[in-house]
Amino acid sequence: MNYAIPAPATPVIPVAGSDAFFPVRRIFCIGRNYAEHAKEMGAVADRAQPMFFCKPADAIVAGDDVDVPYPVATQDLHHEVEMVVALARGGSDIAAGQALDHVFGYGVGLDLTRRDLQAAAKAKGHPWDVAKAFDHSAPVSRLHPAAAIGHPASARLTLHVNDELRQETDIATMIFPVAAIVHELSRLWTLAPGDLIYTGTPAGVAALRPGDRFVARLGDLAALQGRIC
Repeated sequence: MNYAIPAPATPVIPVAGSDAFFPVRRIFCIGRNYAEHAKEMGAVADRAQPMFFCKPADAIVAGDDVDVPYPVATQDLHHEVEMVVALARGGSDIAAGQALDHVFGYGVGLDLTRRDLQAAAKAKGHPWDVAKAFDHSAPVSRLHPAAAIGHPASARLTLHVNDELRQETDIATMIFPVAAIVHELSRLWTLAPGDLIYTGTPAGVAALRPGDRFVARLGDLAALQGRIC
């Protein structure tokens, strides 16, 4: 194919236990999927209908130990630790009972948020894109295939910043579990192999500053460490 300009590189995530890489097509995120986080943000979690937003695929910063640049245009960068789900199969209107068959694997990541820009957008009733969908806003660990670790229904999700525990929960307390998220997403988009899902953050979100080191863990299944630079 004759491109008018050089084709951009496909963002990829390393796969644990192999030399393979997972190509990322899109990043979907779910908001307010833990009741205590919704509460700390002054909102009420909707248990009937999930709230979704997106990040660009090239927002990922993938690996075991990553450097994440402090973003421009903010004075209030916040961390949000999340379990990450990668899809190997797509489809529309996927039944919840079949949704896990579409999952390639799992990781742990951060949904970085320019909180001051989000607050300004909320006040004006504007979309959250500038607060969520910026460069390097989706650090993520290696992916661990479901074929090796299964489909975790319960696991301790934590984030330490400078050795201080900031966020902690069990993924079993998600309002919408993975199968329900995949089902609901597939009613709004035709999902495809390579799609990535950030599944929501627990309470304890707070500011990150240049020089901060972080360690995110999903039980013994996945880990991500890095530095804000």
